[in-house]
Amino acid sequence: MSKNIRFFFIFILGFTVYYLFDLFYFKSIQFFIKDLLHSKTIAHVLAYTITLIPLIITLKILFPKKGILDLFSVNQSIFKGFSLAFIGTLPMLIGYAIHFRLSDSINSETLFINTVSSAFFEEIIFRSFLIGTLYRFTRLGFLSSILLGSLLFAQVHLYQSQNIVELIEIFAITFLGSVFFAWVYFEENFNIWSAIFLHFFMNLYWELFNVSDNVSGNLFGNLYKLLSIFLIIGMIVFHKKKKNHPYHVIWKNLFIKSKEVQS
Repeated sequence: MSKNIRFFFIFILGFTVYYLFDLFYFKSIQFFIKDLLHSKTIAHVLAYTITLIPLIITLKILFPKKGILDLFSVNQSIFKGFSLAFIGTLPMLIGYAIHFRLSDSINSETLFINTVSSAFFEEIIFRSFLIGTLYRFTRLGFLSSILLGSLLFAQVHLYQSQNIVELIEIFAITFLGSVFFAWVYFEENFNIWSAIFLHFFMNLYWELFNVSDNVSGNLFGNLYKLLSIFLIIGMIVFHKKKKNHPYHVIWKNLFIKSKEVQS
């Protein structure tokens, strides 16, 4: 078995095991821990942590000499990721404060799960592992690396509606959101905290204000989100030009890289 075939076999097998484990046992683990500890928040975090085990094992098999923190990209600057995300999402915060009222049905546990927990674990699973591993350690280019992860990321958000039109909108928005988060993650030199905090703040402002019942949103909800996205892109481009740093994502490596990109 060649090195590349072995890599993709282990990678796909590892993610498949994780996916089935999560699909069939996540809720059971969550309910068990909730009954044991009487905390929905702790149950959600621990259930996510336990179901991550197949991904951790997969990475250690593929890269036995690398640290797991490096492989998940969580050893990067938290402050840098926070700063980019906080400043970049200010248009959402200001715009939503102007056009929408604060939600009168905020539950602290639900808020934590939909912001902190979801942002952290979804970025670790989809951007760090499923997309990041392929882009960082294989010759797959940007579009080739993000396709599967972004499709799955969009699919897991379809629970938000039963309406066909809204489902199409939700799928398209979350798919493009995954592409954007991946681009930020790569161009910030594989700092997953940038994507985590972006995900966190965008979810937080959506939850704090009466914007929409689901991610499909509305005119002003999506307008201020787009303004934040443009600001973040502008900040990254400005910083790269100022520091004369090269881009990771260029036309030449959209599908196949000429050589492996290492973090």
